[in-house]
Amino acid sequence: MKKILLTLLVLAAFPSLVFAEGFSSLEEQMTGKEFTEAGLSKLSEQELDALNDWIRRHSLATLNTPTEAPAAAASDSTATAAGGDRRGLSKDVEDDSPIRSAILGEFDGWDGQTVFKLENGMIWVQADKDTFYVKDIENPVAVIEPGMFNTWHLHVEGHRSKTKVRRIQ
Repeated sequence: MKKILLTLLVLAAFPSLVFAEGFSSLEEQMTGKEFTEAGLSKLSEQELDALNDWIRRHSLATLNTPTEAPAAAASDSTATAAGGDRRGLSKDVEDDSPIRSAILGEFDGWDGQTVFKLENGMIWVQADKDTFYVKDIENPVAVIEPGMFNTWHLHVEGHRSKTKVRRIQ
């Protein structure tokens, strides 16, 4: 309990560090009961820090730097298409037309932190905490439309539900 309290105290004292990295530690994301039931309360402070660092390194931040050369070189047209299209990345882009592209692989909805990798090379992350579940669909077509105040909303063709997203690559 003292370790969790100490961690929360440090995070409260330095909120800019938390927001700068865009990562919430396990202690922040889980309730005390979940934290204990997962056995994380048995970890030393160093072990917990190491686990949080591993999660941070393997989370959304890793999507900005390709780790597998074959995947990055899989399609030159995909890289070219995404590389030239700045919609969703820059507020200076005046093209606010909808984006239509297939979501790569199996799609079963979103859960509040879903990452959407599109066939055109773009990567979007869910910006809302809402959830939506459907039976698995293979490579469904997603439509991403601009909203007010530089926001973007994604929906899958054939379904009415939509979620707010932001582009990360």
